[in-house]
Amino acid sequence: MHNTHHIYLIAAADSNFGIGKQGDLPWRLKKELAYFTRVTTTTEDPHKQHMVVMGQRTWESLPPSFRPLPHRKNVVLTDDASFTAEGAEVAHSLEEAYDTADDSIESIFIIGGGYTYKTTIDRPETDGVYLTHVEGDFGCDTFFPPIPEVFSVVTELGHETEGNISFTFKKYERP
Repeated sequence: MHNTHHIYLIAAADSNFGIGKQGDLPWRLKKELAYFTRVTTTTEDPHKQHMVVMGQRTWESLPPSFRPLPHRKNVVLTDDASFTAEGAEVAHSLEEAYDTADDSIESIFIIGGGYTYKTTIDRPETDGVYLTHVEGDFGCDTFFPPIPEVFSVVTELGHETEGNISFTFKKYERP
């Protein structure tokens, strides 16, 4: 059962918690993408891997050459019974997605999009949030949900600047 796995949301959001614009990322930050890759691929146990769970639109927004995301188990959530995702598993509910995490999985990362974040952030099995705070307003049309007060332990994991954009990596956890 999935309750043995840590479950985290991971996202980057602007000052208004915007995460997407017209179905794409509102910025191109190499250091942020490298951080995302490092967090979602680096395991404590070298014999395990992490699992990433995303909605169908997030999957479809990934360039075909980047899907599935390498060195991670990819699971795509969809209501579409006929949907297939080459190189990934398809699940029709969050429970179904979590149930695909066996002993080879170390942690589960919810990687988007907006609806998937909104439906997972308040769940009791969600352990925390990795959120990159990108300074500025990028005119987004998709937003990250408010972080629940239960995630009261906040750790700053680093700060970067790329071009004229500054961003801070933070982790929010339960006490």
